[in-house]
Amino acid sequence: MTITLHGIGIGGGIAIGRAHLLSHTDLEVAHYEITAAEVPAEIARFDAAVRLTRKELEQLWGSIPENAPTELGAFLSLHVMLLNDHTISREPRDIILEQSCNAEWALKLQQDRLLAQFDEIEEEYLRERRNDVIQVVERLFKALAGQGGGHYVPPDDSKERILVAHDLSPADMVLFKEADFAAFLTDVGGPTSHTAILARSLDIPSVLALHHARQLIREDETLIIDGTAGVAIIDPSETILAEYRKRQVALAAERKKLQSIKRTAAVTRDGTAIELQANIETPADVEQAMGNGAMGVGLYRSEFLFLGRDDLPDEEEQYLAYKAVVEGMKGQPVTIRTIDLGRDKMPRWADEETTSAPNPALGMTGVRLCLAEPHLFRTQLRALLRAGQHGKLKLLVPMLASLAEVNQVLFHVEQAKEDLRDDGVPFANDVEVGGMIEVPGAALTVGHLLKKLDFISIGTNDLIQYTLAVDRGDDSVSHLYDPFHPAVLQLIGHVIRTADQAGVPVSVCGEMAGDVRLTRLLLALGLRRFSMHPAQLLNVKQIILKSDLTQLAPLARDIEAAPDADSVRVLLSGVVA
Repeated sequence: MTITLHGIGIGGGIAIGRAHLLSHTDLEVAHYEITAAEVPAEIARFDAAVRLTRKELEQLWGSIPENAPTELGAFLSLHVMLLNDHTISREPRDIILEQSCNAEWALKLQQDRLLAQFDEIEEEYLRERRNDVIQVVERLFKALAGQGGGHYVPPDDSKERILVAHDLSPADMVLFKEADFAAFLTDVGGPTSHTAILARSLDIPSVLALHHARQLIREDETLIIDGTAGVAIIDPSETILAEYRKRQVALAAERKKLQSIKRTAAVTRDGTAIELQANIETPADVEQAMGNGAMGVGLYRSEFLFLGRDDLPDEEEQYLAYKAVVEGMKGQPVTIRTIDLGRDKMPRWADEETTSAPNPALGMTGVRLCLAEPHLFRTQLRALLRAGQHGKLKLLVPMLASLAEVNQVLFHVEQAKEDLRDDGVPFANDVEVGGMIEVPGAALTVGHLLKKLDFISIGTNDLIQYTLAVDRGDDSVSHLYDPFHPAVLQLIGHVIRTADQAGVPVSVCGEMAGDVRLTRLLLALGLRRFSMHPAQLLNVKQIILKSDLTQLAPLARDIEAAPDADSVRVLLSGVVA
């Protein structure tokens, strides 16, 4: 019987093959008391499990194939870092001592505490990191049970197989990279989980969050995976198979054609040049950005230097990270966003007052936190100004809401320059300062902000959430998060027009920039600079090459005047490809 499952599509494309099930053990954790005399030996047993797990992860990290995506090493490093963190490697020892219990039970108690903390995080990307904690702890459980060090042997015909798992860890991905599966699907995971990020990097079809797929699918059962539609079909009929094979052939031809436009300039049919840049999170992402023809980095999220650690990165560490990106882009512009912490990205070193705010999304966040912590902000500004010597670096400030904040930021930039001069440290004096427009108040008063800023970038992810009062991470209302909503489009159109009139460059760096359904819409609204995940660059470029602004420009007024999102979609559907 044919069964169709719907989940989150990642990677795009279609795969057809036989299922290969990865076993998943939901470990039952025993709880028993030990005597005071047995406590030292139990702590030693736990320490031995930590050492064994660390050795396994480091060996896997050292065996990453040369052609593996850079993200793979980053995720494995994250698992090593989590393992080394005192919350996992030390605090269970204290529980063993305090409660005179076995190591497994102490580890389970500590895991439950950590997961409860992750569940309170609002930001989707960071909430997904709870799965990393689960995977590291699961490896520790196996080590405690004497099952560590096992080696997975993939099937000989893995290229014709679709991997089916409850979840996949970065360590799993190292092993499966050599196996070269046609696709994979999982019960859990979201669009920002490491599984999703790795799927995009490997560029293979994947469907996540299928919930019970691992239970429904049997070994060797025929599957169809549609990574674009987010669909998995179990035991398809011959008619369905024939249809999807036709789609496969068409998609393969389309992908081959995409490779041919890597070095083609992004110019519309009427001759208008469009600038395509990349969003990155680490210096390691530069290679993929350059490989897909990015004309620069439109958004480097610097806060990832500050997360997952107990201390602050000092000026030198920040300087070297920013310098690596600037040099790696070989003269192309690099826009680095200053730390966007607070809200849903709360570092471990933050004080209790910040972490316990009743509504972090509307509290001490983005530029507000920077201005409230001048030493933190000034240190980063010094590092950025120093890195500006090595290429075209731009400074982008998040969550601006008022002209007063802009003035304060510019004051701190000048003070950082003065400090560097006094210290005799060389720096770039011509670093441009821009602001992110992601608060509706900033969008409505953008004309005043433009008088002080060198450029602006529209952060559509937060702009949509704040405008529509919708939390994307809340499944019960996520369907209301709609980039086609007229209120959102009116704000974006207003910002673009106002910036153009002022002669100030404007870009979009949110998810809307990389969504091919919205490329022509944004072009119609006047956007000429897009910044997106490197994997999305060629797909968006292809739409641009097929677009004619003389046909799109007249739609702008109708789009903004549309009464609802469906009306906008109808307007766009009338545009000839």
